[in-house]
Amino acid sequence: MGEKPSNTAAGLAAAAASDVDEITGHRRMRRTRVTDWSRRLTRETRLTVDDLVWPIFVVPGTNVLEPIKAMPGVNRMSVDRAVEAARMAADLGIPALATFPNVEMDKRDDTGSHILAPDNLINQTTRAIKQAVPTIGIITDVALDPFTSHGHDGILRDGEILNDETVRQIAAGAVHQADAGADIIAPSDMMDGRIGAIRRALDAAGHHNVAVMSYATKFASACYGPYREAIGTSGLLKGDKRTYYLDPANAVEAIRDAGMDVEEGADMLMVKPGLPYLDICRALKDTYGLPTFAYQVSGEYSMIKAGDAAGYIDGERVMMEKLLAFKRAGCDGILTYFAPEAARLLAKGGW
Repeated sequence: MGEKPSNTAAGLAAAAASDVDEITGHRRMRRTRVTDWSRRLTRETRLTVDDLVWPIFVVPGTNVLEPIKAMPGVNRMSVDRAVEAARMAADLGIPALATFPNVEMDKRDDTGSHILAPDNLINQTTRAIKQAVPTIGIITDVALDPFTSHGHDGILRDGEILNDETVRQIAAGAVHQADAGADIIAPSDMMDGRIGAIRRALDAAGHHNVAVMSYATKFASACYGPYREAIGTSGLLKGDKRTYYLDPANAVEAIRDAGMDVEEGADMLMVKPGLPYLDICRALKDTYGLPTFAYQVSGEYSMIKAGDAAGYIDGERVMMEKLLAFKRAGCDGILTYFAPEAARLLAKGGW
């Protein structure tokens, strides 16, 4: 009679190890996960403060700091407070700000003509920040929605958003923004031909070094609601934006749309919203090789804040996990309202 298998703990462990080694061919993925130092040593993707762009909202007035109810921790701020925010961002190492104005209602009209005012709110903000904090980057959006009385990104006539007239207007507005000191023009309107028109206008005005970050794939998403509250357009919007924003179902169309922007001279590409479209982030990076950014939009931000406030999630960890996901998907940077909070955590290490 043969020996009976050992029933001791050591015997069972040895038998199990033998079985697993046979199954895996002695390859064990957990070896590099055992200790903190080995996990850090083999980490494939890293998030740093250099990856962050902080979007801020600006309003008229002085010493104004208005909390945005739908975006806990985010405020509308007057130009002087925006300058203070820029100083703080620079101290944290955040490379750039993206500025969005909430202008007075009496300055909004059907065509968004106030974007052509050289001293409008967004240009005042750029000048003030550049004077006080010249080393921080300024990214300005040249879409018309903060300036229209109907909340659309373009000129509205007889129920139609007019592509070509809108393009001519935003190209002119882009020159004013560059004149004010904007480093990057980021048009979010999704009009056909806008990138090429903006590039030509900037070059003709001598702004050869001002870059264009295309909102190359901006989807008709349900995640923009808090942002529209922030810039004062939520009650203005007539209809929806599906005639010019991308259908969330269409990945191939998104890649084609981005390709046209690349051909027209885009220096960088953006995907908006971010997390629901990580597949698009990866596809654009792999297809075109340009610097690629994701905009973690207001709805994405507010969902994390709401879940944290309710105690359903650890907001801090979820925030950092989602920011890291953008990097893993191929993004070179992220526009996020979490930028200051994330920068402080990154400075402490451990992420």
